[in-house]
Amino acid sequence: MSSTGELRLSAPLLDAYLSYFESARTPFTIPGHKQKAARLDAGLGQVVDSDTPLYGGLDEIKLTNQTLKAAENLAAKLWGADYARFSTGGSTHANQAIILALGKPGDKIAISRTAHRSVLSALVLAGLEPLWLSPEIDSTTGVPIGISVAEFKKVIDQKPIALLLTEPGYLGTLSDLPALISEAHAHKIPVIFDAAWGGHFGFHPDLPKHAFQLGADALITSTHKALPGYSASALLLAKGTYLNFDRIEQSFETTHTTSPAGAPLASIDGTRALLQTRGTELISALLENIKFFKSAVQANFDLPIFLNEPDFPANRFDPTKLVLRAQQLGASGVEIEKALGERNIRVEMADRDTVVFLATLADEKSDFEKLAAVLVPILKKLQTTPRQSATALSWSVIPTRGISMRDAYFATTEMVESNKAIGRISADLIAPYPPGVAVVAPGEVLTEQIVSGLKASKDAGVRIAYATDPSLTTFRVVA
Repeated sequence: MSSTGELRLSAPLLDAYLSYFESARTPFTIPGHKQKAARLDAGLGQVVDSDTPLYGGLDEIKLTNQTLKAAENLAAKLWGADYARFSTGGSTHANQAIILALGKPGDKIAISRTAHRSVLSALVLAGLEPLWLSPEIDSTTGVPIGISVAEFKKVIDQKPIALLLTEPGYLGTLSDLPALISEAHAHKIPVIFDAAWGGHFGFHPDLPKHAFQLGADALITSTHKALPGYSASALLLAKGTYLNFDRIEQSFETTHTTSPAGAPLASIDGTRALLQTRGTELISALLENIKFFKSAVQANFDLPIFLNEPDFPANRFDPTKLVLRAQQLGASGVEIEKALGERNIRVEMADRDTVVFLATLADEKSDFEKLAAVLVPILKKLQTTPRQSATALSWSVIPTRGISMRDAYFATTEMVESNKAIGRISADLIAPYPPGVAVVAPGEVLTEQIVSGLKASKDAGVRIAYATDPSLTTFRVVA
């Protein structure tokens, strides 16, 4: 039974989690809090006393009941995959696992430059070499609209062992996926989607299809981003035509914790059951709420201030994505974010031209009503003269390779002043966060565009992540 009293599908991990706390136990095992840390400190107890692990929690320590495997099989069946694993390390871990399973050091992989930093970290771990694919940029909105088939064809003669795409992109756009998959499979190249932001795809006729409905070979998705799962919960799903499950399993276990927490695992299982039973209904309500919200806010302004489906080719935009085009108002997205924060409303991401609001199945109409009521006066106050769309630094840099990422990662390095860093090889991965898309990766040349662009983004209030010197006064470069 669900908490509302409605019948739901079997969810083995969720049932095991709930059952654990319904029975009296005297554990002499980890976790050390024993679900009674409140006896030691009330605040600590609030955090940890609802925690139980997979081993000795959701299942016996020897995994006698195979509860996790039963839940993963249900997920594989729902998505139409042959293989599924649940991760408590987020899409970051799942990306690392699949990339480690693809080949051997020195092999090449075609990757969209909009990839998350976890993909770049995985390349260092695996010793694979990226063949970067630059996205097309929409001239009207300044938004990346995915990888073209022509861009992919440029690297096929270099014999990539896989094509890894970030779909959807952070702003909700998608590549021409059927054409890319067809081209890759014509050369027996597996296609992998990092669909961290697309866990809801394929469960409503008005949404884009998910990876396996399109014919791809692997799907990584977070269940805590667009879906209502526990933080850092994620799914890795695969088909076996071009991928080796034994390698994936080995890589998954090599990079995953040996003490997985029960709550994230149970939430993945519960989310799967929710999508299977009520996905269409809940997504329909979300789409209606988004339509209401956009209409209520847009009515106050002449120029279009949101990204919308008609802005892009058919089936190449996530209609649940709420992206405000601040430049249409002549306003700063960072200033809008700050003003909303003063009213206790947080946004997913903001830069000079863009504000991203994450809307999910958990939001109610009243949440959108509140956001609209607070947002409209802020936009009117900050509105000035519209300016032309500018492509964000994360989407516009074309990398210049100096040495391999792995060589740069292990190289002897030094710190140099920013004006002396231009022309040097970066030892850091540096990215505005969110979205965590690298502006420069280890082994790439620091150009004037990169150094000045990062500084401008920082000065505008954007968080610059992963740099050794977050002030950007100095840069860590290969000695």
